Amino acid sequence: MIEQREQGAPGTDRPSASPAEGVGFLAGFVGAALFFGFFPGLPHVIDWGAILVSVGVGVLVRWGVRWWVGR
Repeated sequence: MIEQREQGAPGTDRPSASPAEGVGFLAGFVGAALFFGFFPGLPHVIDWGAILVSVGVGVLVRWGVRWWVGR
């Protein structure tokens, strides 16, 4: 019984979201949006495809931050 209390429930060893993950998502999103807006040779317009790709990049950066903080 004591061992069960010390172990805790699975997945409760870290908070669900940290401020670093939010900053990582915003940095990835803004960085990808700026890339699509200002990279030479691309149309200088932010369309829905660029927004979706920017969200995807933000999610990947957030996962990377989560991995980096969790190791």
